[in-house]
Amino acid sequence: MLRSETGQPQQIPTVLVFGGHDPSGGAGIAADISTLLALGCHPMVVITAITVQNTSQLLRYQLLDPQLIAAQAGALLEDAPIAACKTGMLGSAAIVAAVAEAVTALSTVPLVVDPVLYADRGGPLGEADLVAALQTSLLPRAALATPNVNECRALTSTAEPDQAARELMARGCRNVLVTGTHAPTPKVVHRLYQASNEAVKMSQWPRLNGIFHGSGCTLATAVAAHLAHGETMADAVNHALEYTWQSLRRAYRPGSGQSIPQRLWRLHRVDP
Repeated sequence: MLRSETGQPQQIPTVLVFGGHDPSGGAGIAADISTLLALGCHPMVVITAITVQNTSQLLRYQLLDPQLIAAQAGALLEDAPIAACKTGMLGSAAIVAAVAEAVTALSTVPLVVDPVLYADRGGPLGEADLVAALQTSLLPRAALATPNVNECRALTSTAEPDQAARELMARGCRNVLVTGTHAPTPKVVHRLYQASNEAVKMSQWPRLNGIFHGSGCTLATAVAAHLAHGETMADAVNHALEYTWQSLRRAYRPGSGQSIPQRLWRLHRVDP
């Protein structure tokens, strides 16, 4: 346990994350853990899938047994208070059901849903029943969903951000952050839609050169971290966008393929 400047114990908020294991360290659970540690949270992790990939390509993946996923979550929930949850790669309707059941006991805890449907290098990251399960079982429970335009197209009737966000909020999702990384615009434009506020909060960022692996994971997990610290949704999203852009600006290439966000830049203080 940390201690504040006054010497009093300082609790580190715990964030529960569900996602796949990426051996390259670029995305998935590896991204979640490093992001949470960088932002002053303790990660508790439920593995949903094992992938075979490096920084250049995704070769295959294997979804875990939903009962094993439920058992992982149950053991953690019995042990520690959770300040926020985040989901990444789930892969099937059965896994979505197991995760939805697990988070039922956390109805007052903010849930960030990163609807991972495709690999960065192309191809689906789930079974045919995944989209419908996300629509009906998990997104209605979400405090925030973070789809890109491709995921909007799969989850709703359109890739147009305003209409897609309205459809997702009509299903019960309380806030939607439509990310602009995959949109063909000179700058990256992110849009935050809130059911409690008709005004759309737009945020524009310079588009960086290069291809990055794990940017979506980093952003969604950073929002969960800031929510775990008690921030409002708007503040959590703003701070997560700043943190993610700075991580991408300092990205590095550990292998021969895509660049990896430098998520620990606040600790290293090393600029490119």
